[in-house]
This record gives sequence, structure tokens and C-alpha cells, in this order.
Amino acid sequence: MNREDNKNNQYTLKEALKAMIEQYKLKGKLNQNRIQSTWAKLMGPTISGYTREIKIYRKKLYISIDSAPLRQELTYGKEKIKRMLNEELGEAYIEDVIIR
Repeated sequence: MNREDNKNNQYTLKEALKAMIEQYKLKGKLNQNRIQSTWAKLMGPTISGYTREIKIYRKKLYISIDSAPLRQELTYGKEKIKRMLNEELGEAYIEDVIIR
């Protein structure tokens, strides 16, 4: 292998990590962890305190809330939640928000 062949096969670390994430289908789990870690910051301590579970499955975000009145109120703001979280992820990844 000569030096020029090596130059053509070089990737930035960002490109290599992105390729690995896509190859091993880790994007959903990575996004789920990012959302879980920023949920309290985005939604505040009250909503975060009533949140039992946050999961992503097939680009749908499932949020389990312990309080029925809060669950009802959050249902009205599903589009805003989706928009805020997609902004945090830096892409339009979440297609729907299901609050249960």
C-alpha cells in the first residue's frame, strides 16, 4: 500500500463514528439515551418527576407519565415536545409522541 492509497481511505473520526452507528443500527438507542439525559432540562423538574419511562421504538417516542391530569395536558403539547426533542437531537428523528 502506498501513501496515496492510504490518503483515500482516511475518514474523520466523526465520519467513522457515524458509519459505525449506522452499520450496527445504534441510532435509536443513542437518541433514546440523549433524550433521557436531557428530558429534565427541557421539561422541568415537575414533569420530569412524574415521568416513569421514556422509550423510542420505530421513531415513535413513548412517554409514561404517572399523573393523569399531567398526561392529559401533555397530550395537547405533543407537537411542541416532538419539535423540542428533534431540535435537541439536531435532526427530525422523532415522528410521533405517544403519552401513556
